Amino acid sequence: MPTDLPSGRVQPRFAGVATFMRAPLLSQVRPENQPADWAVYGVPFDGGTTYHPGARFGPRAIRDASQYIKPINFHAELDLARELSIADAGDAIVAPYSCEGTLEAAVEFASKLGDPARTRLLALGGDHSIALANIRVAWERAGRPATGLPLLHFDAHLDTADTIWDEKYGHASFLRRGIEDGCIDPERTLSIGFRGPLNTMDDLEYATGKGIEVVPMTRWVEDRPSVDRAIHEWRASINQDPVYVTFDIDAIDPAFAPGTGTPCCGGFTTAEAFSILRKFEGMRLAGADVVEVCPSRDVSDITALAAAHVAFEILSIDAGAGG
Repeated sequence: MPTDLPSGRVQPRFAGVATFMRAPLLSQVRPENQPADWAVYGVPFDGGTTYHPGARFGPRAIRDASQYIKPINFHAELDLARELSIADAGDAIVAPYSCEGTLEAAVEFASKLGDPARTRLLALGGDHSIALANIRVAWERAGRPATGLPLLHFDAHLDTADTIWDEKYGHASFLRRGIEDGCIDPERTLSIGFRGPLNTMDDLEYATGKGIEVVPMTRWVEDRPSVDRAIHEWRASINQDPVYVTFDIDAIDPAFAPGTGTPCCGGFTTAEAFSILRKFEGMRLAGADVVEVCPSRDVSDITALAAAHVAFEILSIDAGAGG
């Protein structure tokens, strides 16, 4: 179903309410475009961060930057506004002092969005702890697969820590909790972009011990053909099952995306990030999130713009699969 977008050559992109990509609010989707294929919503929470706070303002920044994201993806030769019905569902309720409270509130909010049989959810963070709520709802909407959802994970960090400061639901633990919940299939999880120093080897040992395919940045830099092979093999392993995509903006190098709470040098350029996302064109998606934009540390909104474009590329992956 299509999306009713205003033309940038009729209504200027700097005018109007700043919904994601200027899509209609979920409550205002025209009857002929219902149910929405994708509901985009924010989770303005950063109580799970372990370094610089400020990602609670990420959803607003991404929406503002997305005003200049146009609907046609010429690389994929598709028009998102024609292929998908996309709507902005506003922001989830959060409990600012509680990671677990926000998790529960976000699950309750997201569970009610759109048509569970049709509508997939794209969450805008917020720190990475918010991904677990969206993953839980995506798993439910995908029919509660017994092995969990295949996961495509872009991140400078593994996010497999057990607890930090006695907190089990912080941004460094979402992947471990998702596996424990049974919502994520670790043996069909591809984690791309890992780099930098670790606090403990346990994080990496847990990931590899569970069967996660970890593709560190050193492999991307030194042996790119092997990364292409890993992607090809992983895509073969998931068959036609819908995949959840989680993209931490710190997968991109801080030279290109400085506005994030836990920056790590040696990451992707923005162009490389888009290029690698396009390797997954035509893959069916169960849901997605883009997280860890921290506007107070951004420069000229380049991180927020990168995040908005990443979300556009993720939606293009699904549109290429026929929505």
